[in-house]
Amino acid sequence: MRYDTIIRHGTVVTASDVFKSDVGIVDGRIVAMATGLTDADEIIDATGLYVMPGGIDSHVHLDQPSGPDILMADDFESGTRSAAIGGNTTVLAFCMQEKGQSLREALKAYHAKAEGRCHIDVSFHLVVTDPSPEVLGQELPALVADGYTSIKVFMTYEGLRLRDDEILSTLDAARRTGALVMVHCENEDAIRYLIGRHEAEGHLEPKYHATVRPIAAEREATHRALSLAEITETPIVIVHVSNRQAMEEIRRARERGQKIAGETCPQYLMLTADDLDADALEGAKYVCSPPPRDRESQEACWQGIEQGVFDLFSSDHCPFRFDDPEGKLNARGRRHFRWIPNGIPGVATRLPILFSEGVMKGRIDLNRFVAITSTNHAKLYGLYPRKGTIAIGADADITLWDPERFTMLTNEMLQHGADYTPYEGLAVRGWPVRTIVRGKTIVKDEKLTGSLGYGAYLKRERSSLTR
Repeated sequence: MRYDTIIRHGTVVTASDVFKSDVGIVDGRIVAMATGLTDADEIIDATGLYVMPGGIDSHVHLDQPSGPDILMADDFESGTRSAAIGGNTTVLAFCMQEKGQSLREALKAYHAKAEGRCHIDVSFHLVVTDPSPEVLGQELPALVADGYTSIKVFMTYEGLRLRDDEILSTLDAARRTGALVMVHCENEDAIRYLIGRHEAEGHLEPKYHATVRPIAAEREATHRALSLAEITETPIVIVHVSNRQAMEEIRRARERGQKIAGETCPQYLMLTADDLDADALEGAKYVCSPPPRDRESQEACWQGIEQGVFDLFSSDHCPFRFDDPEGKLNARGRRHFRWIPNGIPGVATRLPILFSEGVMKGRIDLNRFVAITSTNHAKLYGLYPRKGTIAIGADADITLWDPERFTMLTNEMLQHGADYTPYEGLAVRGWPVRTIVRGKTIVKDEKLTGSLGYGAYLKRERSSLTR
């Protein structure tokens, strides 16, 4: 048989196995796995490299409205380019419903933003901010049938958050349709109360973003979200967990028999609240929600990765420029932490950080790395087995990793739209030296080789958690 591409002499890594094999690719799919494959238009020598499923980042914000006079730093072109630099082959971005807007209107707008602009494959989560009877009773069932099988709800941010009764009705609609619900868990009333207290005391610097969003506000909301999901018997994902107390809520709910997935992010392993207390408003670079915590919380999140509390490791890539009147240092943000846009860039650094700090330092093995960065994302969000594994019949979404390559992270190399990275100067061991999407090399040695528009939109099946 003649192949389009053969990847030879590499070590294949999946969520369950590590083995030597060549990989044969035809028409963008894996069609053969054996040693000694020959006869191909392209032969890639992977000697000394790991051959892994491409990363799937299921928590990415791109080209999203962010408030008056605030502009998100990445559109779908720059965001998917940066994702590919960091070894990702698929991202799941958010389609934000605005108040009074139908879900279909929101999807039409986001498809227009993404069409012809993606370097890698993409799909959308539906953010429900206006759960009207028409949205939940008519639109959502039809859209789930069309392959939009996940939704997100917020318990914080005025204008986005849902009341408990709205969350219950949304969870119930998700249960009936088979949609998987992601929940951002923070208590908005507690946050607003603490903001008022800080304002009265004149505490307005960036570091106070962390103190108005304490661990207790996240823990309480996590408990409440799990309780509401228990009432409606709906599986949920608790996203971007930052601390031990919220993790304990997830553990206890699982002991009660609830179907739950947990997610954490690089910022909760690598940053702390002290980073927000930098001079000259530098702390604004690290403003995100939930905020980074303390060293004990970092260690707890590592334990959550090691012990299986977390099924997903995502970036929560939400990029804004720092020194920009439409970014972190907008006129109001310079005066008050409340107006600093929430979010940090991270789609390109997610995989290298976990590989270096997790695999190469012995915290997790290669199989766990693949599971929480690719395979579990594919299973939970209805893309498996087409995505998230290296197997015959799967899409040839492959990343080649050099485990011995040392790289110093710089903003320039990440090729996103932000003017900074929170991880500037961090030395990582292990690097994705080639990113392949459906058989085509998109990035080689940090150089973009693919063509804009190659990325495809992905229709998804129901989640493994909701079937």
